[in-house]
Amino acid sequence: MMLTPVLPSVAVIADAHFHDTAADFGFPGIEIDGQRITMRSWSETRDSTRVFNESADALHAALEEVRRRGIRHVVLLGDYTDDGQRETTQTLKGILERHRDAHGTAFYALPGNHDIFGPCGRHQTKEFLVENGERLSVSSDAKRAGERVVISERMYCDGYPEGLGPMAAFGYFRQPDYLHWETPFGLSDAPQDRLYEVGSPDGSNVYMLMDASYLVEPEPGLWLMMIDANIFEPRDGSFERGEEAAFIDSTAAGWNALLRCKPFLLDWIADVRARAEALGKTLLGFSHYPALDPFDGASSVESALFGKTTAVRRMPLKAVGDALIKTGLAVHFSGHLHVEGVTRRGEGERSLTNIAVPSLVAFPPAFKVVHPSRQEIAVETVEMAHLPVNGRICRGYAQEMAFAGEAQDAAFVAGDYGSFLRDHQRALIKYRYFPREWTAEIVAAMAGKTVRDVVGLLGEKSIASEQADMPMIELITDWYCLRQGVGLALPQITPQRLSLYRILADRLGRKADRHDGSIEGFLEIFFAALGLFLDRAEASPRRVELRPTRKQEPVSV
Repeated sequence: MMLTPVLPSVAVIADAHFHDTAADFGFPGIEIDGQRITMRSWSETRDSTRVFNESADALHAALEEVRRRGIRHVVLLGDYTDDGQRETTQTLKGILERHRDAHGTAFYALPGNHDIFGPCGRHQTKEFLVENGERLSVSSDAKRAGERVVISERMYCDGYPEGLGPMAAFGYFRQPDYLHWETPFGLSDAPQDRLYEVGSPDGSNVYMLMDASYLVEPEPGLWLMMIDANIFEPRDGSFERGEEAAFIDSTAAGWNALLRCKPFLLDWIADVRARAEALGKTLLGFSHYPALDPFDGASSVESALFGKTTAVRRMPLKAVGDALIKTGLAVHFSGHLHVEGVTRRGEGERSLTNIAVPSLVAFPPAFKVVHPSRQEIAVETVEMAHLPVNGRICRGYAQEMAFAGEAQDAAFVAGDYGSFLRDHQRALIKYRYFPREWTAEIVAAMAGKTVRDVVGLLGEKSIASEQADMPMIELITDWYCLRQGVGLALPQITPQRLSLYRILADRLGRKADRHDGSIEGFLEIFFAALGLFLDRAEASPRRVELRPTRKQEPVSV
């Protein structure tokens, strides 16, 4: 009698965005408590959807948790580097190699939009801190040379296939211990045997680019299908061959562009799925980009409020889900948007479930552990909010703000990593979302106001809760945290606030496809969205179990 193999658990880490705080970019960094740190500025951090300097501690903590649990297989779901810098990628390689050699951990990587760019790469320019908290730029582009700019080629982000080189041993190329390994093009792992043709709409620019997708069987019965949805579509016009400007950035492309530029991957996915079923393999699909809306339709509310925001532009179209359902792929894991979420679409006897994996460096910080078997696929969330805050880094931020004559941020004295990232979310709202996505009129109506003041604009005078006297910016921060973290956000919000939010949503919320331009119309949709986010958070499972049989629904525990 043939025994069913016991399948190993797999950790899935998305958007680690590793920044090397000991990197040598040709300047000494900032000294804090006697230690030199290659430290990114708070001014750039508060304008970014991720934090930078905290990434090394978060990644080391996640890998330690993986080791503690005895997990031997780790998927790096794209954006494993800060921005693909040569120096950073080499350091990350060393970290993974040491973990592999010490603990036997095998890593399987996928490229994200921050890890690699097109065929030739692109320049990077970042802001760092030096003594006393003064800011200094480091760039790989010699054209940017100036008094406060250091030029370093180690800042450069490479393209395909050079950028894969440091990570070659982590899935991208065949390794001796793999039971099976293939690409959509066959069994060869040579870059020249993994090329596809893609051209601009007018046909003026045509390239042969490498696709980094692969299928690996690390242990008997388990197939990991790693899909390279990092798409670089040539633009119309005249460009220097391979230059950055010749391609549409992959950030908002993802699966929508894959349908146009890499349709051969759909045939491969369908073929792999059919072989997995015939051979009794458990198949898990991965790509950096979501295949279904990870907000499970709630992104339409954001569109109604703010129009085509960055997040809305990154949403997969319905055609993506339709195409993947036809391939028979049942389970897909994604990163990119730094969100928690489980989205399912079904069609007849087939269904597709997209598991959105949060980032280690944005609210909420977490990763996933998959426990697969032939009977079910259980997905567990491992939260990282309890981690300590790095005091040296916060003291560096404080020096920067003091030198710039700006107020200190509450994040600098946060009690734990989850609180730090919530405070970062508040700063992100002030320095990114308000200037870029909110209208000046609506921001002015809420600036410096309490919740009671703002709901008074809708004629609501009977809010009895003392929580209504808190600053409106705190409610807006919780709004974004619930949007990103669903159930993972609840521990960061007091029960009293949650009770107030439910009252406001029920009394004042009004669903609409778009607001009429008035402050009152905006607030009604905003509070309706708050109710929707609360519903999603309260229904969010701590553990998801997916039945391999497509006729059955996923079970939430």
